Amino acid sequence: MKKAFRALMMCMSMFCAIPCPYHGWDEEARPLMTLFLPAVGAWIGILWALCAWVIQRIGVPALLGAALLTAYPFLVTGGMHMDGFLDVTDAVKSWREQEERRRILKDPNVGSFAVIAGILLVMLQFALFASAGEDANLFTLLLIPVISRTVAALCVTTLRPLSVSEYAGTYRQGVKKSHVVILSAVYLLAAAAGFVFLKWHGFASLVVTAGYLWYLRRGVKSLGGMSGDISGYALTFGELCGIAVYALI
Repeated sequence: MKKAFRALMMCMSMFCAIPCPYHGWDEEARPLMTLFLPAVGAWIGILWALCAWVIQRIGVPALLGAALLTAYPFLVTGGMHMDGFLDVTDAVKSWREQEERRRILKDPNVGSFAVIAGILLVMLQFALFASAGEDANLFTLLLIPVISRTVAALCVTTLRPLSVSEYAGTYRQGVKKSHVVILSAVYLLAAAAGFVFLKWHGFASLVVTAGYLWYLRRGVKSLGGMSGDISGYALTFGELCGIAVYALI
């Protein structure tokens, strides 16, 4: 239990910008970290839904509320996934040879493709939140990050990593097949709960998954393997797809 708790705290401190009371690192607990990505998603989702509820209750102007809800997922992760989205967009859209795309992926400079894609992403996300009616089910905002991070955990655990990725080598040591079973069960339970409690908004789980896998395929095919940046690239788009369900259904 102590090892699981340390893995949870390590996962929280690494993938969420909300201050965490535990700042240690336990190498033995590292292989368990992906198991707790859904829990990180749940924490992020609870606060996202709470923010939307407060915005509604206190009568924040619609456009300002949309801006706050748009900014929240980027701020709460410290921009980590947006950074991956921008880096991978630059690499994929360069249309160069694979080795050159990998070099662009690691280049700290931001290219024009990333800037354009980032602006379009934020504009579309803002427009969706601004279009959401008062009857939009706020609990959809809880479901979206749980599903996106569960799918991300499954893909990071199972897919062949990029040779230059931090997920290669030691990261995958200690990861067991039982982890895949547990994450799959969490995904099925979360998706089923979405349909039971959210009705039509439960489709957000399927739409987030489809969006994630679509962009994941693009990134993996272009760069030749899985990495944290590619996961962030896919997760950002997958959550955008989920927000579309929240706003339009």
